[in-house]
Amino acid sequence: MATHPATFAPPAATRSASFTRPSPSGLSPVRANRSRRRQASLSRPSADLAGRAVALSPAVPAAFDEPLAPHHKLLGRWLAAHQPSDRVMTRMEARKQIEAAFDAAVMEVMGGINIADFRVAVLAGHDENPSAPALAIICDSIGQVELGWIEQTNVLANTLKGSVAPLGWRARAYKALVDTLAAALPLFTYDEMFDELAGMYWDGATDDGSAAEAAEMLGHDPDDIILPSQVHAKKPDFMLAENAAPLKDLPLALAAILRRLHKAHIALTAISEGNAWYFDHEHLIEYAPEYEDAAYLPPMTLVPVDFFAAEVDEVGRMGMETIFQSAAGLCPITDVAAIDRWFATLRLGAELLTAAQDLIAFEPFAERRRA
Repeated sequence: MATHPATFAPPAATRSASFTRPSPSGLSPVRANRSRRRQASLSRPSADLAGRAVALSPAVPAAFDEPLAPHHKLLGRWLAAHQPSDRVMTRMEARKQIEAAFDAAVMEVMGGINIADFRVAVLAGHDENPSAPALAIICDSIGQVELGWIEQTNVLANTLKGSVAPLGWRARAYKALVDTLAAALPLFTYDEMFDELAGMYWDGATDDGSAAEAAEMLGHDPDDIILPSQVHAKKPDFMLAENAAPLKDLPLALAAILRRLHKAHIALTAISEGNAWYFDHEHLIEYAPEYEDAAYLPPMTLVPVDFFAAEVDEVGRMGMETIFQSAAGLCPITDVAAIDRWFATLRLGAELLTAAQDLIAFEPFAERRRA
């Protein structure tokens, strides 16, 4: 459990100058890592409470005779409401039990999520913000979401990656991820990347004529100007929404996953108050001031870097040099009911992420192989 907002963001050592920096194997760009649970440490400063680690910051007294911090007391009331006990214990024992119980409850919900590395932090503001404690969800992964069968193309398909699923299936699956996944995972899509490029290169222009004029006025060499149409032309066929097949034309198993994904998205986005997967930017800065200078874009993307490596690197440059907007949610907690609401919405987000994982892991030709 931690109260020090300066450790909210990932450490600088985890960042690189290139958003799509090759992995150590040299075979693929950096993408979301599978979840790895880190070892807990009672002495290491940390913003972690649950999800991948439990650790105390220096702001939380570890001695048994020191009073429990406000967030320990609040989570202690939550624990007592759900697991009443007459046992008498020291403050240190109480602190450890509170942390262990909260960690276990979060892991019960989030333990199966591997689309990205998440952690949960308890924030208590800072000296200038004596606000109520808040529960934050942070994404520690950087790069492209692995798309599996969805991003396979016909290039070398039958020699390296096996058969390619019909275009309609892949386009429908990709569109579903674009429409839903950002509700729980901090990521940017092609449209957001394009808007960022337009602001950087063409003064916000989105058509070729206006973009060329703006680029020349900004001093770019006319021979080196990349136009909006050239960026759009790089889209692979599965990124084009018009190629998406209707549900009735999809395999029953695939259609069922898509329905589950959209149902989870509707359920999660219908909740505003107490939503674990929502945050207001100004409110976030109150708890974690370092995010005032963070990059505008989040750390992950659905843009396939095999086709847009240069563009993704360009828009991700600021985040790689500073910090990304890696918060997935920030929710103040004032009482036991608020913590219960947070857990309820945490489950809804986990259901959405699980459905997305299942969609990406779908095997289009599993029935054919079994036959």
